[in-house]
Amino acid sequence: MSFIENEFSIHKSHQVNTSIDAGQFAGSTELILITDHRTNKCRNRQQIIVNEKSENYCRNYMRKIFRKKTLYKRLPILQWLPKYSRRDAIGDLIAGITVGLTVIPQGLAYSNVAGLPTQFGLYGSFMGCFVYVLLGTCKDSTVGSTAVASLLTYQVAKGKWERAVLLTFLTGFIEIFMSIFRLGFLVDFVSGPVSAGFTSAVAMIVSTSQIKNILGVQSEGSSFLQRWISMLNDIKNIRVNDAILGICCVVMLLGMRTLGKLKIGPEAQDEQNWKHKCVNKILWFMGVMRNAMLVIVCTAVTMYLESQGKHYFKLTGNVPEGLPSIALPPFSIAPRPANESYGVPEIKGETFFEMIENLGYGLIIVPMIAMLENISACKAFGKITVRTMKIFYFFIIYFQFSAKGKPIDATQELLAIGMANVANSLFQGYRANSGLARSAVNNASGVRTPLANLYIGLVVMLALVYLAKYFYYIPLSVLGAIIISAVIFQVQYHVIKPMWRSKRSDLLLSFLAFMACLVMPLEIGILVAIGVNLLFILYHAARPKIMLETMQSVDELKFLKITPDRCLIFPSAEFVRNLILKSGCQSSLPVVIDCTYIYGSDYTAAKVISSIVDDFKSRQHKIIFFNLKPSIAQIFEGLNAQLILCYNVDSLSYELKNHNGYEDNSGNNKITNTIAVIKKDERFLNINS
Repeated sequence: MSFIENEFSIHKSHQVNTSIDAGQFAGSTELILITDHRTNKCRNRQQIIVNEKSENYCRNYMRKIFRKKTLYKRLPILQWLPKYSRRDAIGDLIAGITVGLTVIPQGLAYSNVAGLPTQFGLYGSFMGCFVYVLLGTCKDSTVGSTAVASLLTYQVAKGKWERAVLLTFLTGFIEIFMSIFRLGFLVDFVSGPVSAGFTSAVAMIVSTSQIKNILGVQSEGSSFLQRWISMLNDIKNIRVNDAILGICCVVMLLGMRTLGKLKIGPEAQDEQNWKHKCVNKILWFMGVMRNAMLVIVCTAVTMYLESQGKHYFKLTGNVPEGLPSIALPPFSIAPRPANESYGVPEIKGETFFEMIENLGYGLIIVPMIAMLENISACKAFGKITVRTMKIFYFFIIYFQFSAKGKPIDATQELLAIGMANVANSLFQGYRANSGLARSAVNNASGVRTPLANLYIGLVVMLALVYLAKYFYYIPLSVLGAIIISAVIFQVQYHVIKPMWRSKRSDLLLSFLAFMACLVMPLEIGILVAIGVNLLFILYHAARPKIMLETMQSVDELKFLKITPDRCLIFPSAEFVRNLILKSGCQSSLPVVIDCTYIYGSDYTAAKVISSIVDDFKSRQHKIIFFNLKPSIAQIFEGLNAQLILCYNVDSLSYELKNHNGYEDNSGNNKITNTIAVIKKDERFLNINS
């Protein structure tokens, strides 16, 4: 059933025996547009009256900001802290200590991915947690080093800690400004296929960056291909002991991960006895604490071997004890000469503007990707259960879920992460995001409120103060194994089949994003993928689907109905113009443009519509616009286009009768509302027309 038939059925119950009036049924644009203008004028006049009666605008704005509702919204701790209970405290304490012991080996490992000294991974893992306690909205989210943030830091900062800290400081402020101006909608420009390709590429690049630690070979270059070429060229210098230890650690971590998912006894917890519950809890604990347990065991063994004078493995090296001093991030890099005795290369000095120039696109890309990672993690745990989260574990970036729980305030999350990174930069920390894997551990540990981040930060601080001297003995192959076993599951191979069955062009887009991020620097690759994705969107906008139907009524009033399926804007204007003119030249029937789905337009489209109307007028060929929204009609008439507008079946029938020379001879000048519209011929034009 066409829209005109629907329109008739709607108006039938409201319009009976309406008298004929040329001014009413001729589709006068004045009536529609003046009504629309009067509505706007009325609103404007009412607004003026309200503004005249209101107080000073700035005073009202400040009063709105500092009202109680806004304060509770921007300081979420005020919402849950008054309701805090002893049960909440126990749950947060257990979860905080558990996640804290997981964050320590992860921070040490991810600093290697970022190309920074080992301690910087921990410097960025405690202050952000403290800030998130005050500003965070998601109880499961934790702030710390992630694979995505570390890899982006490496590719943008090029391994210089001064640039990395400045990047953290500036991107934190950018995120704060994004939250103030509510720019969270920018994540909508990164589609699911692009996210899947980007995430898979990150997993491959991060894994490649750690293979050098497992094999003990040299790896240089910023791209995936360059690293593999460098490692293959140096494969003759492989360290057998490190390779064996690294491979064994990867196997053990994967096995312990699988072991942590095993459960014995009945599935329902109510039917399990105390032995089943105890064993299941032990298995779960082994799965969650696998990284910390492996580091402790391997470090103890290495310490014993080193004491015996047996240097089998390549070690992490010296890690400064104590907390970093609070200071502003470096706004310049002082030149330092080379020291050949210690193998220290020469460092060239950089001014602030040179540092900004070297950071380049990273200042925009890093906050965008961080926003995707943070919001997706919050949505995952804010709206689904733990079991369902495991199913979607691989979708680390930008995944939408049905709202079953508390909705996530994206603006507040941007503010929280931005403030957290500014605080991290004051303690020489690099980028910190909300990681999905770490948040999963937090959720599974029984976290109750964001206060668990306080205990996570305290655990990291205690490790820096009391355990830093033992970090020297951690083999690099163990840290590499921890990263590889964590990111290998982020390769989203499982989305290939659904995309193939759903829309194959999305699979092509995902593959393009994957290859672009592998071959080119990560920030350039994601820009290229987003650009190609936008080109896909623009192409579809430029080639709308259009329905052509030859229709007639019981009065044998024939017309050609043309129905575009989307808005009429500059990419599609010329395509639609050629189609309408071609259809109009091939038929002498009046043309009716069904504008039901034209919800937007612009100046270019208005020029095209004006030329179409002039062309039809010169050939004495009637063209009617049916159901054109008044706001769109105003755009078209801005170029003095003489449009014939119809908004119901009666006015359309009147215009068609005028075109065919019919006159209504009924005594009381009334027209019946029983026009049965019948399709006679139908053609469907797709984008390949």
